[in-house]
Amino acid sequence: MSSHGNPEKLKVPYLDLKPAIVPLMPEFTAAIKSVIDSCAFCLGPEVAQFEAEFAEFCGTAHAVGLNSGTSSLHLAMRAHDIGPGHEVITTPYTFAATCWAISYVGAKPVFADIQRDTFNIDPRRIEEKITPRTRAIIPVHLYGQPCDLDPLINIAEKHNLHIVEDAAQAHGASYKGRRTGGFGTMGCFSFYPAKNLGAFGEGGALVTNNAALADRIRSLREHGSSKKYLHEEVGYNYRMEGIQGAVLRIKLAHLQEWNNKRRRIAQRYHEGLSATPLRLPIEQPHSKSAWHLYVIRHPERDKLKAFLENAGIGCGLHYPKPMHLQQCYTSLGHKPGDFPIAEEAANQCLCLPIYPGLNDEMVEYVITTIHRFFADGNSFSGITP
Repeated sequence: MSSHGNPEKLKVPYLDLKPAIVPLMPEFTAAIKSVIDSCAFCLGPEVAQFEAEFAEFCGTAHAVGLNSGTSSLHLAMRAHDIGPGHEVITTPYTFAATCWAISYVGAKPVFADIQRDTFNIDPRRIEEKITPRTRAIIPVHLYGQPCDLDPLINIAEKHNLHIVEDAAQAHGASYKGRRTGGFGTMGCFSFYPAKNLGAFGEGGALVTNNAALADRIRSLREHGSSKKYLHEEVGYNYRMEGIQGAVLRIKLAHLQEWNNKRRRIAQRYHEGLSATPLRLPIEQPHSKSAWHLYVIRHPERDKLKAFLENAGIGCGLHYPKPMHLQQCYTSLGHKPGDFPIAEEAANQCLCLPIYPGLNDEMVEYVITTIHRFFADGNSFSGITP
């Protein structure tokens, strides 16, 4: 089928997980059957094996499997004894779970604006936010693009702060040759199905090079207990399921291949859209993105989104309202204009389809449709540099 000759017949889903799953179904079926046969449904040998393999993949000494990425962030706060009266600095332009972790322990989220070119927290905005109550910084490797970590590490060491990496969208991304997750005291990952490495349901992990922190996380995930029915502290039921461990082991073996496919799609978008008025995502020289999302920017974002969807192309909005303007955080007293770069991103960003099952014809159709949008007189030259 030619996307030029018959474009109205071509549909491009925003996300389709099946093309990556179907070829591996015999492996998934056998692995799930093995878990059923062993009845190791909560934690168990498959989870333990996945933890070892994921730690090796991330280049860390330890990985602890959990029931969600949100739980990994929460336990990172608990393990650092962050609580009421404390503050944690993070970005206002992120998924809510980054902030939930801070709020769950009774601490206060303190926001620092983002860099316009990467969407990540701006290291130059952090020191002015530090107070005697500050305990940690949570940088988010948003959309799979690693943060500029060296300046953050320098700030943390200067002020005796913890760095907890929110790497929920950055499986396999790297900074200066090392994979994300192992730069801070802890790195937090999500295995939500849409992620580069996704479970068959919910899942998460926390990685660290600190054995004592890893042990405490293992205890906290299992009701604050390192020995059955003996509880050292108040804990949670945050265990990873055995079936998820088995599924993730199979998928982990293919993650680099899938990330490479995402990279090729991103490169084709770069080439095909460079002549348009869109602001395209960049990859900093010191980093290698996981390309979890391909996020373009345009002041007429909503108009472009409607045009693409009318042509059968799915799009995503991540995230249309920054956290400092969400109703749940009105108590923080923020107002529009407090973090102008994050607000600009929220108003202009649009996510194009990018996943391993996206074929060349679909990618070309997205590109040609965007060119049609601008050919129809929707050009805009006033994009913020």
